[in-house]
Amino acid sequence: MKNITKRTIVSLFLAALLILGTGFFAVKFFVHGSEWASFPANSHLYTNGVLNSGTVLDKDGEVLADADNGSWSYHDNQSVRKALLHTVGVPEGTIATGAISRFAGKLTGYNFITGAQHIGKEGNKLFLTVDSEVCRKAYEALGSYKGAVCVYNYKTGEIICMVSTPTYDPANPPSIDPDNPNYDGVYVNRCLSSSFIPGSTFKLITLTAALEEIDDIENMTFYCGGSVDIGDKTITCTGTHGDITLEKALNVSCNCAFAQIADMLGGKKLGDYTEKTGLTDKYSVNGISTKVSSFGFKTDSQGDVAWGGVGQGHDLVNPCSMMIYMGAIANEGKAAVPQIISKTTLQGGLKTGFYIKKQTGRLVNKSTAQTITSYMKSNVVNTYGESRFPGLDIYGKTGTAQVDSSDVSNSWFVGFIKNEDAPLAFAVYAEGGGSGSRTAATIANTVLQEAVKACSPE
Repeated sequence: MKNITKRTIVSLFLAALLILGTGFFAVKFFVHGSEWASFPANSHLYTNGVLNSGTVLDKDGEVLADADNGSWSYHDNQSVRKALLHTVGVPEGTIATGAISRFAGKLTGYNFITGAQHIGKEGNKLFLTVDSEVCRKAYEALGSYKGAVCVYNYKTGEIICMVSTPTYDPANPPSIDPDNPNYDGVYVNRCLSSSFIPGSTFKLITLTAALEEIDDIENMTFYCGGSVDIGDKTITCTGTHGDITLEKALNVSCNCAFAQIADMLGGKKLGDYTEKTGLTDKYSVNGISTKVSSFGFKTDSQGDVAWGGVGQGHDLVNPCSMMIYMGAIANEGKAAVPQIISKTTLQGGLKTGFYIKKQTGRLVNKSTAQTITSYMKSNVVNTYGESRFPGLDIYGKTGTAQVDSSDVSNSWFVGFIKNEDAPLAFAVYAEGGGSGSRTAATIANTVLQEAVKACSPE
């Protein structure tokens, strides 16, 4: 009897393992089936290693790339092709964030009923959220700068513009010499997959922490004599501002004031706020992970914490993550998570995929967001000039990031616009662009003017 009981228990245990294993596989198959089926070795979907079906379109139905038995054709405008290289991708798969390789299963029309054998021979239509004309404007505005332009709707999550440079024409790919500085990082999407020294744009995070952690901070004054010694470091400023308030310190982007504030907060609290504001999160853009921003606050010396508080030191920020935080400020604490896919359809137009809006957790307290919003508007009015952004209700912060290995600073401009039809947050980065106010802000205005038109009802 004891032997029968033991055998019964073992049998039940094995049966339970089998059921659990089958359930686990079924879930994995449901979630990852299209990825497995679209593996490049699948001869049903690939011809000579190249995906042989599917069409990639922008939000308005402009064809960006189209497959015909293993041969891909692209948009007829060269600037559009270059602007969207890192979004559309190439069939060789060298662009990790490109739709052609990243969303191969959606393009070929994989489904649980017919598997990799699509109902139609031409695959699916994959509609992206980007506007090709806005992206073209961004590419042309960046000019010869290496950089990134990210713009998205912070209420819906739709990415309107995602442009990374350097780039190349996928219809006429060059022979890329890895030692050629013009193609340095050409395969990397700088919006999603890179991080950079943020310069004074990071003062918005230091400001966030100060408003929430330091009592009566808005009524304090800080002295700027052109430099200040904190710990073993001397923090230098671009001017000599004398006694200034918190709002004025942000207006003139005073390093001395924000270094003192960082010192008051300390490395642990500043480190906590890089996490609270979402900068150290890894966001998923339809399955494409963003690069995590990194900081040294919790291990840095007192002087390094001060430099970090003004956006230098060990700070490295991902443009997409900064854009999301701008959206959270604009939206009083939370923002939509970015998405790049709008919908998928059969070639005849029948929808085969729907994408639901996702929202971040609370990245900033509502009252803090409202105060920062007023300060960012004050920046535009008192420092940059509203006339530079005609017709835009814009809120922003520039950054001029210094890099040890270069004599030329990198240019940033981040922020958002308030517009019922176009609630847009943005991040612009131009390597070697110098002043954020001069370069990145000018690029942002060009792109946002076009983006508002693209979002406005016809």
